[in-house]
Amino acid sequence: MSFLFFSILLLGIELLYFRIADKFNIIEKPNERSSHTTITISGGGIIFPSAVLFYFFTNGFRDIWFVIGLILIAAISFCDDLKPLSSKLRLGVHFSAILLLFYQIQLFQEPFWLIVTALILCVGIINAYNFMDGINGITGGYSLATVGTLGYVNFCQIPFIDSSIDSSLISLVIISLLIFNFFNFRTQAKCFAGDVGSISIAFIILFLLGLLMLKTRDLSWICFLFVYGVDSVLTIIHRILLGENITKPHRKHLYQFLANELKIPHIAVSGIYIAVQLTITVGYFIARIYGNVVIGSYFVIVLILLSFIYIRIKQKYFVRIP
Repeated sequence: MSFLFFSILLLGIELLYFRIADKFNIIEKPNERSSHTTITISGGGIIFPSAVLFYFFTNGFRDIWFVIGLILIAAISFCDDLKPLSSKLRLGVHFSAILLLFYQIQLFQEPFWLIVTALILCVGIINAYNFMDGINGITGGYSLATVGTLGYVNFCQIPFIDSSIDSSLISLVIISLLIFNFFNFRTQAKCFAGDVGSISIAFIILFLLGLLMLKTRDLSWICFLFVYGVDSVLTIIHRILLGENITKPHRKHLYQFLANELKIPHIAVSGIYIAVQLTITVGYFIARIYGNVVIGSYFVIVLILLSFIYIRIKQKYFVRIP
């Protein structure tokens, strides 16, 4: 009954935000870089930090440093949705929020080199997650698959959320993703996640992944983000080979190319990305049965296969690839 109550409450917040966004013109207009063709409400992903705040206020104000970090990164992202901010300001807030997250999960007890590597990697993942938010359904659907998988691990395999952290956090985030997908994972989206949504959900996923990795002392769980990772890294390499400024907006991601140039429906492209990631995840669970050597071999095979598919599609249909 409590989750039903929170579902109704989160739905009400989302609908209330639609009215506010409509009144104050918080919208995203199509431009030459867009994959959409109609004016759409932006910032619908505000429901993700809202779900975490419900968890925070109803569970004894737990995980305060993580929550403060989430508020900081969500606030600066929402402001950036309203009016573009300095990249230095945004990056500074990102670093600060991630350091708070590290303090929450007690990462500062680890070697210095690991902390620095994790900091750079987390900033990269957050920004990659934001760049991948370009078509209907991809952010909400992919995130639901990832958080759902983390929930499966926590509830059915390895309880990585201990007694000091209420596992209702995962349930509330999943509820928020289901509500958001109802309005976004459709041919004509009612709203987009906006930076506030894509960056917030990336931050939440990093928190959960960090807890799982530290609990198991195993970094291989990063495979839950393989599809996004390969697309983001290879797209950066592609743009460098083309002599482009990688800090400038673009439409070079494979998912954008499939949706815009090949005219594959948004929800179909999003569905493909989700299905591929879930297939990789199932394969990973099977590989774990046979130990680290098999996991390592599986990682190499998956990365090579994903890279081959990416490059082959670009070479066949995109004449400017070197």
